[in-house]
Amino acid sequence: MKTNILVINGHPDPQSFCSALSEAYIKGAAENGAEVRYLDLSKLSFNPILQYGYRQRTELEPGLLEAQEHIRWAHHLVFVYPTWWGAMPALLKGFFDRVFLPGFAFKYRANSQLWDKLLTGRTAHLIVTMDTPSWINRLIYRHAGHNVMKRNILQFCGIKPVRVTEITPVRPSTPEQRAKWLNQAQRLGAKRA
Repeated sequence: MKTNILVINGHPDPQSFCSALSEAYIKGAAENGAEVRYLDLSKLSFNPILQYGYRQRTELEPGLLEAQEHIRWAHHLVFVYPTWWGAMPALLKGFFDRVFLPGFAFKYRANSQLWDKLLTGRTAHLIVTMDTPSWINRLIYRHAGHNVMKRNILQFCGIKPVRVTEITPVRPSTPEQRAKWLNQAQRLGAKRA
């Protein structure tokens, strides 16, 4: 059985290094037999604000409905995004706010503090670019942004395991270093296929 992989690029700039990493991952996975779909949030037209919280439903734009179908289809989700101010970009956060809704990603139980995880059976990989050195992110920030993605969002909805690959530091990197990271992303895709 082929692995269905959904790659979600959460960078708002379509010419970012995250786009190149996404393409490299897709190439590695597709060349090794996986079925791959790509969702570039920079090209998706939607309001990232969950206007009324869960009090009142905000109708989903066609692109978000399609994104939900892609997520249902996928066995494995790959999120490629930068860390800004210790967390994901606002565009990616808005995507989660609007798409990972009750009834789709989770369901609260009546008269209970517990919930049902509706996206079980899927795994995920985070490919995260940063300018902060990895050791500072680990020792000082304690992987705060990674933990939000892993525990508070994906595992809350039943997606596990969630693996993380840090690409850092990007800003001072050389073309040679970027080429190595692109090769690494391609190998990750090939390994997952």
